[in-house]
Amino acid sequence: MVQFEVPPIVPADPTANVTDLLVERVKATPDLALFAVPDGEVWRDITAATFEKQVIALAKGFVAAGIEPGEKVGFIARTTYDWTLVDFALFYAGAVMVPIYETSSPAQVSWILSDSGAIACIAESADHSARIAEIREEVPLVRSVWEMHAGDLDRLETEGASVPDEEIERRRSIANGADIATLIYTSGSTGRPKGCVLTHSNFVELTRNATKSNREVFETPGASTLLFITTAHVFARFISILDIHAGVKTGHQPDTKQLLPALGSFKPTFLLAVPRVFEKVYNSAEQKAEAGGKGKIFRAAAHTAVEHSTLVQEGKKVPLMTKIKFSLFDKLVYSKLRTAMGGNVEYAVSGSAPLGPRLGHFFHSLGVTILEGYGLTETTAPATVNQARKSKIGTVGPVIPGVGVRLADDGEIEVSGVNVFKEYWRNPEATAAAFDGAWFKTGDIGAFDAEGFLTITGRKKEILVTAGGKNVAPAALEDPIRANPIVGQVVVVGDQKPFIAALVTLDTEMLPTWLANNGLSADMSLADAAQNDAVRAEVQRAIDHANTTVSRAESIRKFTILATEWTEASGHLTPKMSIKRNVILDDFAGDVEALYAVPADTTNVSLK
Repeated sequence: MVQFEVPPIVPADPTANVTDLLVERVKATPDLALFAVPDGEVWRDITAATFEKQVIALAKGFVAAGIEPGEKVGFIARTTYDWTLVDFALFYAGAVMVPIYETSSPAQVSWILSDSGAIACIAESADHSARIAEIREEVPLVRSVWEMHAGDLDRLETEGASVPDEEIERRRSIANGADIATLIYTSGSTGRPKGCVLTHSNFVELTRNATKSNREVFETPGASTLLFITTAHVFARFISILDIHAGVKTGHQPDTKQLLPALGSFKPTFLLAVPRVFEKVYNSAEQKAEAGGKGKIFRAAAHTAVEHSTLVQEGKKVPLMTKIKFSLFDKLVYSKLRTAMGGNVEYAVSGSAPLGPRLGHFFHSLGVTILEGYGLTETTAPATVNQARKSKIGTVGPVIPGVGVRLADDGEIEVSGVNVFKEYWRNPEATAAAFDGAWFKTGDIGAFDAEGFLTITGRKKEILVTAGGKNVAPAALEDPIRANPIVGQVVVVGDQKPFIAALVTLDTEMLPTWLANNGLSADMSLADAAQNDAVRAEVQRAIDHANTTVSRAESIRKFTILATEWTEASGHLTPKMSIKRNVILDDFAGDVEALYAVPADTTNVSLK
């Protein structure tokens, strides 16, 4: 059994809870700008001391409203400064937040509030409040619902003004490291969401060790980040808490359509994103260059970027001609993309899905080192992450200090250490099934290299076995196909079938630009585009490329383009944009069967 364990580099403190991280930050640097919020065309700083003052005022409001230590409070809102304000106010009041994705359906809201036993819920907008109202009779324990846009947080602060500071200090100090800090429900990609009990020590110890192990990212003077992925997800939640501990200035942009302008004005030093964001940045730049008649230049620049970065990572000598081309393209292409991201971004932390070497090397040549990491809700986000001092593109990095990772005989990744959750809420059967002693069984398949850098090779439950007995990991085919600008999502099928095939959806954001760049009507309907010869040929090219990375038995023989989108709203994607494979296979079972209704040799799919 292959196993890597890294001892913690920060001594554990079993008495510490999450609020101590803010207390320590205020004591060390009260006047440090810990946050910045939009104020017209500029950003207005909020110091650590001011943030804590606001946290205490709101915590008093929760106390005055009757919330007792240990009680659960639901929270549904977008990624804004107020999200973290509410988070810490609940910590200071001794309560336990139960975050709910702001895109959740009424049925999902009902399940999370009822299963968690929440006694109150905070909603950002009237739309969120309406969803709660729709299922209010199903959650009789919920006695209060507050709406942020209706001014309820201000009213809570006013009503809590008479609560003494000593009461807040008492409440924030009640929890120790082993106590529950939050109850986060899994995204439900394989069934009904399960509540993960994450403790204060999970956040405190992981935060302290992760900060030190990547101090070049988080402890550099002037470090800042712009959060845009949902803070209801453990990935952004963890970074929000880490930023407070490390003194990183944090801004928020909930509308990803406004991301580039926000990056330009905020000018962060590092980003937190999922691979789909990097794909969008690359594809948008490529199609913009194509529209301006500079597509050939961009593609040449991208090729040179990947070639240059690959040679550097492998320690090989970069040929003089490659150096010259790299320098030229740096002025023509790379510098413009750096400016578009604010001009100061040096690092990006990527998680939730494989990024792929091509994008990793491309951004590395832009001067942005993407630090891929790996983890789950059950591991408080990261278990492994590449380091600024040494990273390997294509891997998810080495084990974080305080964490152990081992591979079972079948390659399944198992995790132990400071980051592993306590249990599934009110679900002892699922908890027992998820552990082998102290080791959490992730369900993912991976491999270590000699230096302890982990590579994710697939999902245990998603391995397809063809009728011929060939094992196929879908992600190895899906990830390169999804990188194509017009591909929205892709699901590889073929379990117990004679060959591998794929369901493909189109990217409705990128499609109009691609159509216009290829002499077609930008207004073409999704249904027409799915049948269009040029569109099918482009998808074909993406599939041909993916097929070159696998054996013929693993290659995609047929595909169909669906005249629909898979979205979170449609129930086919999780909030972090992962596909709900089981739901898709159920909903599109007829399309899958149609792929096998005629022999594979009738397709025009190339098997190069």
